[in-house]
Amino acid sequence: MKLLQAIKRDYLEILPPAIFFFIAFTLILITKRLILSEYGISWSGFGSAVIGAVMIGKVVLIVDKLPFVNRFTDRQLIYTASWKCLIYFLAALLLQYLDPLVHSLIKHESFLEANRRFMTETVWPHFWLIQIWLAVLFFVYCAMRELVRAIGKEKVMGMFFGGQTL
Repeated sequence: MKLLQAIKRDYLEILPPAIFFFIAFTLILITKRLILSEYGISWSGFGSAVIGAVMIGKVVLIVDKLPFVNRFTDRQLIYTASWKCLIYFLAALLLQYLDPLVHSLIKHESFLEANRRFMTETVWPHFWLIQIWLAVLFFVYCAMRELVRAIGKEKVMGMFFGGQTL
């Protein structure tokens, strides 16, 4: 019974960031598809939006369990949002490095060979574009999350969806 409760709690915790990042990644993918269609290149990557959103949701879930994440809760929201954004971003960056590395290591390659493959096969402009978007999206997510924490979920819901005035 405790296992089911833990799974339910984790699912409910991963849902908001997964939804936020799914919408954001989907918008980025639609933009990419529209730009590529201008050059006659068809492309679809909807699955990557789903997988990316779940992975980022899991990063948020794991990082939230770290003891030093809530370091600036007694300061202005900009400090807390910026700190959490930095921690989430670094964790996601580490995940994006480790994911292809692990895939290479599974093929019985050495760590050095796997790392060399990562360095030579990565399309760096694309990689850094993703990092820039992640940093911006993490900041927006963290700022909104801290605002909801400070104001209260019910008040924010009322302000956005009616029933409460500013």
